[in-house]
Amino acid sequence: MSAMQGPALFLAQFMGDEPPFDNWDNATRWAGSIGYKGVQVPSNDPRCMDLALAAESQDYCDALAGTAREHGVAITELSTHIQGQLVAVHPAYDDMFDAFAPAEVHGNPQARTQWAIDQLKLAARASRGLGLAAHATFSGALLWPFMYPWPQRPAGLVEEGFTELGRRWRPILDAFDEAGVDLCYEIHPGEDLHDGATFEMFLDAVGHHPRAKILFDPSHFLLQQLDYLDFIDRYHERIGMFHVKDAEFNPTGRAGVYGGYLDWVERPGRFRSLGDGQVDFNGIFSRLAQYDYSGWAVVEWECCLKHPEDGAREGARFVADHMIRKTDKAFDDFAGADTDRARNRRILGLDSGESGGNP
Repeated sequence: MSAMQGPALFLAQFMGDEPPFDNWDNATRWAGSIGYKGVQVPSNDPRCMDLALAAESQDYCDALAGTAREHGVAITELSTHIQGQLVAVHPAYDDMFDAFAPAEVHGNPQARTQWAIDQLKLAARASRGLGLAAHATFSGALLWPFMYPWPQRPAGLVEEGFTELGRRWRPILDAFDEAGVDLCYEIHPGEDLHDGATFEMFLDAVGHHPRAKILFDPSHFLLQQLDYLDFIDRYHERIGMFHVKDAEFNPTGRAGVYGGYLDWVERPGRFRSLGDGQVDFNGIFSRLAQYDYSGWAVVEWECCLKHPEDGAREGARFVADHMIRKTDKAFDDFAGADTDRARNRRILGLDSGESGGNP
């Protein structure tokens, strides 16, 4: 039997002011009604939860989990994608990313960074209170404006950026370690951790911290033209979370990987609902089963065409159909026999006097 759990749904793209997405009770009831067994929770959305209260109150954590359980779903992980982004922000993005933070820290990058760090530490305690094993986040980015080396990057710039990124994240990782929770960074364009090479740089910067894990989302790899199956082979021991999201890449003579500043519908690379894109999910689910991935398969809907409720409903069935019940037999077991060392040695010619000496 596969150790993978699912299907689950990331609620971030669904919460809103109208039912069933206006509060925790309604959203979890809806998710359970369309086939989901778990939900990943955006910790910054008050319609889902009060993060500070969850960090302090076991009763509140029990009530959150109990409401979800009444509707047949578990809380799979909390997410601090928004807050994690603000742990490291290059000044070029200050005005735009201020919108992600409370008004009282706008225009004050140092205060905004401290707020984000405090949020992550609250999330570590809240995750512990909810009995969770993993947490989803972004790394933030100090180096993203320099992703393409023109003009030539000054010597040492990348190293300095990752040293600082590691300095900011190391205490947060320690807080998650204290809570017994893995911190899974979504490998994502716009973040300093956007491929395998940058994840390796980050691991070096945090001393290969045991809690530094990966949120694997193949849609971002397809749009970078990165081999996502080889990525699993290389980094499976660090993959602690899985976003099941599809994408397609159709380059033309007009635009390619960088997208030409076009909107999502017109870009060569765009996110699609599950089954409508080009990601090889048969290969991905097979690889993850091969390496005994034991986390959740979490649908993240971000399609540029299909209605989110249709994408969510189809996504639950898609994941359920792709999850692999891992075999406990070998196909040729029927022809096997018990171990017989003497027979094996005869077959190898080791007891015939021609073995060249005693083993």
